[in-house]
Amino acid sequence: MKILKYLIEAFFIYLLFLIFKLIGVKGARNISAFIFLKVGFLFRNKKLVEKNISNVFKDKSSFEIKKIIKSMWKNYGYVFAEYVHLNKFRLNKFKKKHIKILGYKKIDQIIKLKKPVVFISGHFGNFELMAMELEKSGVNLATIYRPLNNIFLDPFMVFLRKKYICKNQIKKGLKGTRDIIDFVKNKHSIALMVDQRVGESDRVPFFGIPAHTTTIPAQIAIKFNLEIVPIYLKRLDDNSFEMEILEPLQTNRTDNLEEDKKRITIQINQIIEKMINKNPDQWIWTHNRWK
Repeated sequence: MKILKYLIEAFFIYLLFLIFKLIGVKGARNISAFIFLKVGFLFRNKKLVEKNISNVFKDKSSFEIKKIIKSMWKNYGYVFAEYVHLNKFRLNKFKKKHIKILGYKKIDQIIKLKKPVVFISGHFGNFELMAMELEKSGVNLATIYRPLNNIFLDPFMVFLRKKYICKNQIKKGLKGTRDIIDFVKNKHSIALMVDQRVGESDRVPFFGIPAHTTTIPAQIAIKFNLEIVPIYLKRLDDNSFEMEILEPLQTNRTDNLEEDKKRITIQINQIIEKMINKNPDQWIWTHNRWK
Protein backbone atom coordinates (compact mmCIF):
# COMPACT_ATOMS: atom_id res chain seq x y z
CA MET A 1 0.00 0.00 0.00
CA LYS A 2 2.82 2.39 0.90
CA ILE A 3 4.60 1.62 -2.39
CA LEU A 4 1.45 2.50 -4.34
CA LYS A 5 1.10 5.73 -2.39
CA TYR A 6 4.72 6.67 -3.12
CA LEU A 7 4.25 5.81 -6.81
CA ILE A 8 1.17 8.03 -7.18
CA GLU A 9 2.86 10.82 -5.22
CA ALA A 10 5.97 10.60 -7.42
CA PHE A 11 3.88 10.67 -10.61
CA PHE A 12 2.19 13.96 -9.69
CA ILE A 13 5.40 15.56 -8.42
CA TYR A 14 7.33 14.65 -11.57
CA LEU A 15 4.43 16.03 -13.62
CA LEU A 16 4.61 19.29 -11.68
CA PHE A 17 8.39 19.42 -12.09
CA LEU A 18 7.97 19.04 -15.85
CA ILE A 19 5.42 21.88 -15.96
CA PHE A 20 7.63 24.06 -13.75
CA LYS A 21 10.61 23.45 -16.01
CA LEU A 22 8.64 24.44 -19.10
CA ILE A 23 7.07 27.63 -17.80
CA GLY A 24 10.16 29.14 -16.16
CA VAL A 25 11.06 29.97 -12.59
CA LYS A 26 8.73 32.96 -12.09
CA GLY A 27 5.60 31.17 -13.26
CA ALA A 28 6.64 28.00 -11.45
CA ARG A 29 6.96 29.89 -8.16
CA ASN A 30 3.51 31.43 -8.50
CA ILE A 31 1.77 28.15 -9.34
CA SER A 32 3.66 26.20 -6.69
CA ALA A 33 2.93 28.78 -3.98
CA PHE A 34 -0.78 28.68 -4.90
CA ILE A 35 -0.82 24.87 -4.63
CA PHE A 36 1.00 24.82 -1.30
CA LEU A 37 -1.30 27.46 0.16
CA LYS A 38 -4.35 25.44 -0.90
CA VAL A 39 -3.31 21.86 -0.16
CA GLY A 40 -0.29 22.06 2.14
CA PHE A 41 -2.25 20.89 5.16
CA LEU A 42 -3.33 17.74 3.32
CA PHE A 43 0.25 16.56 3.81
CA ARG A 44 1.18 18.27 7.07
CA ASN A 45 -0.77 18.45 10.31
CA LYS A 46 -2.31 21.89 10.67
CA LYS A 47 -2.62 21.64 14.45
CA LEU A 48 1.05 20.65 14.74
CA VAL A 49 2.17 23.73 12.82
CA GLU A 50 -0.02 26.01 14.94
CA LYS A 51 1.22 24.32 18.11
CA ASN A 52 4.87 24.72 17.09
CA ILE A 53 4.43 28.45 16.47
CA SER A 54 2.50 28.88 19.72
CA ASN A 55 5.28 27.09 21.62
CA VAL A 56 7.78 29.63 20.36
CA PHE A 57 5.67 32.80 20.17
CA LYS A 58 3.33 32.54 23.13
CA ASP A 59 2.19 36.15 22.82
CA LYS A 60 1.19 36.08 19.15
CA SER A 61 -2.47 36.35 18.23
CA SER A 62 -4.35 33.88 16.07
CA PHE A 63 -4.19 36.39 13.21
CA GLU A 64 -0.39 36.72 13.51
CA ILE A 65 0.06 32.95 13.61
CA LYS A 66 -2.07 32.52 10.47
CA LYS A 67 0.05 35.18 8.75
CA ILE A 68 3.25 33.29 9.58
CA ILE A 69 1.70 30.04 8.34
CA LYS A 70 0.61 31.62 5.06
CA SER A 71 4.08 33.05 4.43
CA MET A 72 5.68 29.72 5.34
CA TRP A 73 3.59 27.81 2.78
CA LYS A 74 4.32 30.44 0.17
CA ASN A 75 8.07 30.13 0.72
CA TYR A 76 7.76 26.33 0.85
CA GLY A 77 6.07 26.44 -2.55
CA TYR A 78 8.80 28.67 -3.96
CA VAL A 79 11.51 26.27 -2.79
CA PHE A 80 9.70 23.31 -4.34
CA ALA A 81 9.41 25.07 -7.70
CA GLU A 82 13.04 26.15 -7.64
CA TYR A 83 14.40 22.59 -7.53
CA VAL A 84 14.05 22.14 -11.31
CA HIS A 85 15.70 25.52 -11.89
CA LEU A 86 18.77 24.92 -9.72
CA ASN A 87 20.92 25.01 -12.85
CA LYS A 88 20.05 28.70 -13.23
CA PHE A 89 21.15 29.41 -9.67
CA ARG A 90 24.33 27.39 -10.15
CA LEU A 91 25.26 29.17 -13.38
CA ASN A 92 23.93 32.61 -12.36
CA LYS A 93 21.50 32.65 -15.30
CA PHE A 94 19.41 35.53 -14.02
CA LYS A 95 19.19 39.09 -15.28
CA LYS A 96 19.68 40.30 -11.73
CA LYS A 97 22.16 38.81 -9.26
CA HIS A 98 20.18 36.23 -7.29
CA ILE A 99 22.19 36.30 -4.05
CA LYS A 100 24.22 38.67 -1.91
CA ILE A 101 26.75 37.14 0.47
CA LEU A 102 27.66 38.93 3.70
CA GLY A 103 30.80 37.93 5.61
CA TYR A 104 32.62 36.70 2.50
CA LYS A 105 35.98 37.28 4.20
CA LYS A 106 35.34 34.20 6.31
CA ILE A 107 35.00 32.05 3.18
CA ASP A 108 38.26 33.46 1.83
CA GLN A 109 39.95 32.69 5.14
CA ILE A 110 38.72 29.09 5.15
CA ILE A 111 39.98 28.55 1.60
CA LYS A 112 43.34 30.21 2.35
CA LEU A 113 44.02 28.29 5.57
CA LYS A 114 42.89 24.98 4.02
CA LYS A 115 41.47 23.91 7.38
CA PRO A 116 37.94 22.44 7.37
CA VAL A 117 35.09 23.89 9.39
CA VAL A 118 31.59 22.70 10.26
CA PHE A 119 28.91 24.86 8.63
CA ILE A 120 25.52 24.77 10.36
CA SER A 121 22.17 26.25 9.43
CA GLY A 122 18.45 25.59 9.28
CA HIS A 123 15.66 25.41 6.72
CA PHE A 124 15.30 29.10 5.89
CA GLY A 125 14.52 30.75 2.54
CA ASN A 126 15.82 28.35 -0.09
CA PHE A 127 18.17 26.48 2.21
CA GLU A 128 19.65 24.45 -0.66
CA LEU A 129 21.47 27.53 -1.97
CA MET A 130 23.78 27.73 1.05
CA ALA A 131 25.87 24.67 0.20
CA MET A 132 25.70 25.61 -3.49
CA GLU A 133 27.19 29.05 -2.89
CA LEU A 134 29.90 27.70 -0.61
CA GLU A 135 31.00 25.18 -3.23
CA LYS A 136 30.80 27.79 -6.00
CA SER A 137 33.05 30.02 -3.89
CA GLY A 138 35.75 27.35 -3.84
CA VAL A 139 35.18 25.71 -0.46
CA ASN A 140 35.94 21.97 -0.42
CA LEU A 141 32.63 20.80 0.92
CA ALA A 142 30.54 17.75 1.77
CA THR A 143 26.93 18.05 2.89
CA ILE A 144 24.84 15.73 5.04
CA TYR A 145 21.34 14.94 3.79
CA ARG A 146 18.35 12.95 4.98
CA PRO A 147 16.94 10.66 2.26
CA LEU A 148 13.32 11.16 1.28
CA ASN A 149 10.90 8.49 2.40
CA ASN A 150 9.60 8.18 -1.17
CA ILE A 151 11.93 5.73 -2.94
CA PHE A 152 10.77 6.96 -6.37
CA LEU A 153 11.65 10.59 -5.66
CA ASP A 154 14.81 10.28 -3.60
CA PRO A 155 17.18 9.27 -6.46
CA PHE A 156 16.13 12.32 -8.48
CA MET A 157 16.65 14.66 -5.52
CA VAL A 158 20.08 13.18 -4.85
CA PHE A 159 20.91 13.66 -8.54
CA LEU A 160 19.89 17.34 -8.38
CA ARG A 161 21.87 17.92 -5.21
CA LYS A 162 25.03 16.28 -6.54
CA LYS A 163 24.84 18.04 -9.90
CA TYR A 164 23.90 21.55 -8.81
CA ILE A 165 24.22 21.96 -5.03
CA CYS A 166 27.24 20.03 -3.77
CA LYS A 167 28.88 17.05 -5.48
CA ASN A 168 29.77 15.40 -2.15
CA GLN A 169 26.56 14.17 -0.51
CA ILE A 170 26.66 12.24 2.76
CA LYS A 171 23.63 10.15 3.62
CA LYS A 172 22.64 10.26 7.29
CA GLY A 173 23.40 7.04 9.14
CA LEU A 174 26.27 4.86 10.31
CA LYS A 175 28.01 4.83 6.93
CA GLY A 176 27.51 8.57 6.75
CA THR A 177 29.41 8.98 10.01
CA ARG A 178 32.39 7.16 8.51
CA ASP A 179 32.11 9.27 5.36
CA ILE A 180 32.20 12.46 7.46
CA ILE A 181 35.47 11.38 9.06
CA ASP A 182 36.99 10.54 5.66
CA PHE A 183 35.98 13.88 4.16
CA VAL A 184 37.32 15.88 7.11
CA LYS A 185 40.62 14.00 6.95
CA ASN A 186 40.77 14.98 3.28
CA LYS A 187 40.38 18.67 4.16
CA HIS A 188 36.68 18.98 3.34
CA SER A 189 34.38 21.17 5.39
CA ILE A 190 31.05 19.65 6.45
CA ALA A 191 27.67 21.37 6.09
CA LEU A 192 24.43 20.28 7.69
CA MET A 193 21.01 21.47 8.82
CA VAL A 194 20.55 21.24 12.56
CA ASP A 195 16.96 22.40 13.07
CA GLN A 196 15.05 19.14 12.62
CA ARG A 197 14.22 16.51 15.21
CA VAL A 198 16.62 13.59 15.32
CA GLY A 199 15.19 10.39 16.81
CA GLU A 200 17.05 8.76 19.69
CA SER A 201 19.28 11.82 20.07
CA ASP A 202 19.95 13.89 23.17
CA ARG A 203 17.23 16.24 24.37
CA VAL A 204 18.50 19.81 24.42
CA PRO A 205 16.51 22.99 25.18
CA PHE A 206 15.08 24.59 22.05
CA PHE A 207 13.06 27.72 22.83
CA GLY A 208 13.08 26.51 26.42
CA ILE A 209 11.51 23.13 25.60
CA PRO A 210 13.60 19.90 25.55
CA ALA A 211 13.92 18.70 21.94
CA HIS A 212 15.78 15.82 20.32
CA THR A 213 18.77 17.54 18.71
CA THR A 214 21.67 16.32 16.61
CA THR A 215 25.06 16.45 18.34
CA ILE A 216 27.00 15.72 15.14
CA PRO A 217 28.40 19.27 14.74
CA ALA A 218 29.70 19.27 18.32
CA GLN A 219 31.18 15.79 17.95
CA ILE A 220 33.00 16.66 14.71
CA ALA A 221 34.26 19.97 16.09
CA ILE A 222 35.60 18.33 19.27
CA LYS A 223 37.16 15.33 17.54
CA PHE A 224 39.00 17.35 14.88
CA ASN A 225 39.32 20.70 16.69
CA LEU A 226 37.25 22.52 14.06
CA GLU A 227 35.37 25.81 14.10
CA ILE A 228 31.59 25.76 13.86
CA VAL A 229 30.42 28.45 11.44
CA PRO A 230 26.69 29.35 11.34
CA ILE A 231 25.11 30.50 8.09
CA TYR A 232 21.83 32.34 7.73
CA LEU A 233 19.95 32.74 4.46
CA LYS A 234 16.78 34.70 3.82
CA ARG A 235 14.57 35.30 0.81
CA LEU A 236 14.02 38.94 -0.09
CA ASP A 237 10.83 40.45 -1.46
CA ASP A 238 12.04 40.21 -5.06
CA ASN A 239 12.92 36.49 -4.63
CA SER A 240 16.63 37.19 -4.51
CA PHE A 241 18.52 36.04 -1.42
CA GLU A 242 20.85 37.27 1.26
CA MET A 243 23.29 34.81 2.82
CA GLU A 244 25.26 35.73 5.91
CA ILE A 245 28.36 33.94 7.18
CA LEU A 246 28.26 34.49 10.94
CA GLU A 247 31.08 34.50 13.45
CA PRO A 248 32.29 31.03 14.58
CA LEU A 249 31.03 29.67 17.88
CA GLN A 250 33.24 30.17 20.91
CA THR A 251 33.45 26.52 21.91
CA ASN A 252 36.06 26.76 24.73
CA ARG A 253 36.78 23.03 24.96
CA THR A 254 37.65 21.38 28.29
CA ASP A 255 38.70 17.91 29.44
CA ASN A 256 35.05 16.93 29.93
CA LEU A 257 34.06 15.92 26.37
CA GLU A 258 30.45 15.05 27.21
CA GLU A 259 29.86 18.40 28.86
CA ASP A 260 31.54 20.15 25.93
CA LYS A 261 29.26 18.31 23.49
CA LYS A 262 26.17 19.30 25.44
CA ARG A 263 27.24 22.92 25.88
CA ILE A 264 28.14 23.36 22.20
CA THR A 265 24.83 21.80 21.11
CA ILE A 266 22.93 24.19 23.38
CA GLN A 267 24.82 27.09 21.79
CA ILE A 268 23.88 25.84 18.34
CA ASN A 269 20.19 25.66 19.27
CA GLN A 270 20.37 29.20 20.60
CA ILE A 271 21.79 30.39 17.27
CA ILE A 272 18.98 28.68 15.36
CA GLU A 273 16.48 30.31 17.73
CA LYS A 274 17.86 33.75 16.82
CA MET A 275 17.58 32.91 13.12
CA ILE A 276 13.94 31.86 13.53
CA ASN A 277 13.15 35.03 15.49
CA LYS A 278 14.54 37.11 12.60
CA ASN A 279 12.17 35.65 10.00
CA PRO A 280 9.69 33.17 11.46
CA ASP A 281 7.70 33.13 8.21
CA GLN A 282 10.66 31.61 6.32
CA TRP A 283 11.30 28.69 8.66
CA ILE A 284 9.62 25.34 8.01
CA TRP A 285 7.31 24.79 10.99
CA THR A 286 5.88 21.48 9.77
CA HIS A 287 8.32 19.17 11.57
CA ASN A 288 7.43 17.66 14.92
CA ARG A 289 10.39 19.37 16.59
CA TRP A 290 9.33 18.76 20.20
CA LYS A 291 8.00 15.21 19.93
